[in-house]
Amino acid sequence: MKQLLELLGFLALVQGAMGLVHEFTDWHIGLVQRIGFLDGYGIYASVTLVVLAFALFAAAESRRS
Repeated sequence: MKQLLELLGFLALVQGAMGLVHEFTDWHIGLVQRIGFLDGYGIYASVTLVVLAFALFAAAESRRS
C-alpha cells in the first residue's frame, strides 16, 4: 500500500508540475490542459495536484511497511 501511495503521489506531482509549466510557458505537456472542464482553471488544478502529491507522500510515510 505504501508503494501505491508513493506512486500516486509521484504521478500527481509530475502532472501538477507539468500543468504549471504549461500555464507559464505555453508548452503543450501534461494532462491538466487536455481535460475540457478545467479550461480556465489550469493553475488551480495544477496547484491542487501538487498539494495532493505531498499529502499522498505524507500518508505513505505514516503507513507501516
